[in-house]
Amino acid sequence: MNSNKTTARVVGLLYLIIAVIAPFSMMYIPSKLIVAGDATATANNIMASESLFRLSFVGDSIVFLIEIVLVVLLYVLFKPVSKTLSLVAAYARLTMTVIQGINLLNHFFVLLLLSGANYLNVFKIDQLHALVLLFLNAHNYVEYIWGIFFGLHLLVLGYLIFKSGFLPKILGVLVMLACFGYLMDSFGIILLPGNKAISIITSVFLVISVIGELSFTFWLLIKGVKKQQPVRLEAG
Repeated sequence: MNSNKTTARVVGLLYLIIAVIAPFSMMYIPSKLIVAGDATATANNIMASESLFRLSFVGDSIVFLIEIVLVVLLYVLFKPVSKTLSLVAAYARLTMTVIQGINLLNHFFVLLLLSGANYLNVFKIDQLHALVLLFLNAHNYVEYIWGIFFGLHLLVLGYLIFKSGFLPKILGVLVMLACFGYLMDSFGIILLPGNKAISIITSVFLVISVIGELSFTFWLLIKGVKKQQPVRLEAG
């Protein structure tokens, strides 16, 4: 049980680090550099603040490296509840992490396009800028793809929390509800882009997602896990 409490607190700490870094690298920095629909302004912003753009790349890299560790620790923590479901949650989160890593290539392509290399002289300036915005938009859309796998992970993780016996059931409910924010955000963009009703509902679930994930994070950090045997959902 001491081992479980240590694992739980390490998971909470890693979640907290992600909660600090991810909004900065995935939301704040892009908001300062990317001008929607304006390829030239976006390219000029990135060239003028290349170090900031590279910092975003570093932040994303740190996040997905931490995610790999979380995949293992969450599996270890919830394996006593259900080995099968813990594997499902682990593979879903690992798939998300792999996609996040591959998605960094889109930022590399942006840097290459703005590097001023001689082989890029075949492109006109406005063509280069258009390609920059294309790869940045591609990076955004890939986020909707990994969001699908993260939604599945949250659904299974929430159920494991709910059934665990060593964490409050309300945390499990919140995490399960959080999955719908990511799933609706992803499928809404794919199936019904620009639909205002879907956007509003998605925003509500994403708020619940933030509440659920932060509640889970701080509970693990402050309370850890209860000193009792977990409820097993399967034999063996």
